[in-house]
Amino acid sequence: MCGRFSLTKEELEIEKRFNAKFYSNDLVKRYNVAPSQLALVMTDEKPAELQLYKWGLIPSWAKEASIGYKMINAKSETIFEKPSFRNLIKKRRCLVISDGFYEWKPLASKHKQPYRIGLKGDELFAFAGLWDSWTDKESGEMIHSFTIITTHANELVAPIHDRMPVILEREDEKKWIGSNISHDEIVSMLTSYPTDKMKAYPVSEKVNSPRNDSEEVIVEVEERMTPNKLL
Repeated sequence: MCGRFSLTKEELEIEKRFNAKFYSNDLVKRYNVAPSQLALVMTDEKPAELQLYKWGLIPSWAKEASIGYKMINAKSETIFEKPSFRNLIKKRRCLVISDGFYEWKPLASKHKQPYRIGLKGDELFAFAGLWDSWTDKESGEMIHSFTIITTHANELVAPIHDRMPVILEREDEKKWIGSNISHDEIVSMLTSYPTDKMKAYPVSEKVNSPRNDSEEVIVEVEERMTPNKLL
């Protein structure tokens, strides 16, 4: 799964990289984005615009917004079958903008070592996502939300976690949120990102708490203790 990620680049750099505009003054650097929080996306509805959507998909048919806490990720293997996703994969796809994500490596003790994972060179990238809009019948408020699609981990991520978010190749990003994309093209994109283009390093356990959203959580640290040292 993917339960935390970051976006630490400047607004102008993001706009230039994705050839899109952010029409707001609300964008700030995020070092520890958590479910239920707002994050930057580009949708197939507005492919030239950067928008802030809530992380945790709330389907349009949902009775309560709380369902979003259970839908932060969507498995690529079942995305065409699950009622919550099978229509969205056809018509409501989005890019989730990021420059790193976190996974926790189990140790032989009860502890887990958090890792920050991203591209070599600290480049910006996009997760493959799905989005939807939900209206609160009592207040009339409309909430735009998203989920991140996951797949099997590549060789870099596998020792840390068995799954990873789908990171799109740069040349596939516009296709993902385009209108002329076939079923087979979608399936071909739902794969693990090449290992040789990525890096991973241990970070402080401060990332465990969403309250810690500062540059300190992305700084590399020495791994607390490896499994081999304990066995």
